[in-house]
Amino acid sequence: MGLLGKLLALPVAGPIGGVLWLAEKLKEQAEGEAYDEDAVRGRLMALELEFDLGEITEDEYAAAEDELLARLREIREWRAARQES
Repeated sequence: MGLLGKLLALPVAGPIGGVLWLAEKLKEQAEGEAYDEDAVRGRLMALELEFDLGEITEDEYAAAEDELLARLREIREWRAARQES
């Protein structure tokens, strides 16, 4: 598209481009939070502390630990898949 075409399309393409850029940034932010390995590791440490202090039972600890370890595996698989593509 030439310069004249871009200028004529600007009133429509400008806002659309801005919305698409914003959507991409929001997606990146959401993925960063959803796939934060450090947050899961921190939760594992807090869980261990709760168990050590007797705030949760061994069964509760084991169930929560299994969930968190599964989440860590999922995050690592997601990151590996992103690096391959």
